[in-house]
Amino acid sequence: MKIAIYARYSSENQHERSIDDQVRLCRERACALGGNVVDIYADYAVSGAHLKTRPEAMRLLKEAQEGRFDVVISEALDRLSRDQEDVAGLYKRLRFANVRLITLSEGEVDELHVGLKGTMNALFLRDLAAKIKRGQSGRIASGLSAGGLSYGYRVVKKLDDRGEPMRGLREIDEVQADVVQRIFREYASGRSARTIAAGLNRDGIPSPFCRHWAASTINGNLKRHSGLLYNEAFVGFLVFNRVAMIKNPETGKRVSRPNPHEKWQVVEAAHLRIVSDEIWDAVQARKRIYGGKRTHERRRPRHMFSGSFAAALVAAPIRLRTVTSLPVRRIARKAPATITERSVSRNWNAGCWTASNGIFCPQTPSPSFCGNIRLSKSGFDQKPAASGATWKSGCLRSTGK
Repeated sequence: MKIAIYARYSSENQHERSIDDQVRLCRERACALGGNVVDIYADYAVSGAHLKTRPEAMRLLKEAQEGRFDVVISEALDRLSRDQEDVAGLYKRLRFANVRLITLSEGEVDELHVGLKGTMNALFLRDLAAKIKRGQSGRIASGLSAGGLSYGYRVVKKLDDRGEPMRGLREIDEVQADVVQRIFREYASGRSARTIAAGLNRDGIPSPFCRHWAASTINGNLKRHSGLLYNEAFVGFLVFNRVAMIKNPETGKRVSRPNPHEKWQVVEAAHLRIVSDEIWDAVQARKRIYGGKRTHERRRPRHMFSGSFAAALVAAPIRLRTVTSLPVRRIARKAPATITERSVSRNWNAGCWTASNGIFCPQTPSPSFCGNIRLSKSGFDQKPAASGATWKSGCLRSTGK
């Protein structure tokens, strides 16, 4: 009888010897069954919440279909997976491959174990997540950090009365705090995040991840309030529960979703203040101007009246394309308009076009106007007007932008 052993531990805080202990106990059961261990599958520091995130478990299923072994032995069913869907799917695949599943805790696994233990393991994960979140909330209420280390601060290593390390203590890192103040001052003065990042890189200042600075690191995300410019710790406030982390059932990767503001937990931590209220308010006022718009939506126009006028004939905007050959051209954002019942007279000597349907030419004739308007069924092209020329009303209409 050919036997495969599967072992796993889920947390980096656990020791790798956990795998050795599991394998040793499974080998003893394999000897008692009179089988031969052909391979050992072990996933190190990987959560049991999703099967696809564990390469060794996936390899076990693949080689089970190839008939490499007859029995799989594991310490407990939760070592294989804590997800109900994964436990049921794994059992069905092994059974289809004619492979028996035996655990030291449950014995030979059948449908009853899959249903009951799968439900119990899933409830364990949910209760564990609730307890962790409760502990983090209590830490925030005490004025301690419940998350990772933010830029501008360093960890304070201190023991409590019982000799246990106190977690969540932070203090200001003076060197990084100067960088934070510089970023806020420059942004409040009107510089863009891209310009600020370029200046920091030019001065050789390391980023929070010891790489090059990027505009996204400074700007962050409005909905999630991430990024340096949205970090309330810089004005002495700790914020918890901004986002909820949920695992994608298809990939097993965690996905963040913004929580509504009423679910945020905010406490004052005056000892963490780096930025003054005046600079903070100025930065936030400038951020609100854009309102979280994407870059292409808030890009500055290159010309004074860009996007402010449209052609009266076809109700479509016009845009300056070049300075020499085709300065103004209609840009069709919808289906091209059809021009009918128009009366056009061409006068090359006078240097203008005239039309009876609302398109007007400069009143002052000049050779530079030769062919300055060309009408067609798809629209019109308009060449530059001579200096000093006056336009009749109705040539352009404002779009209200």
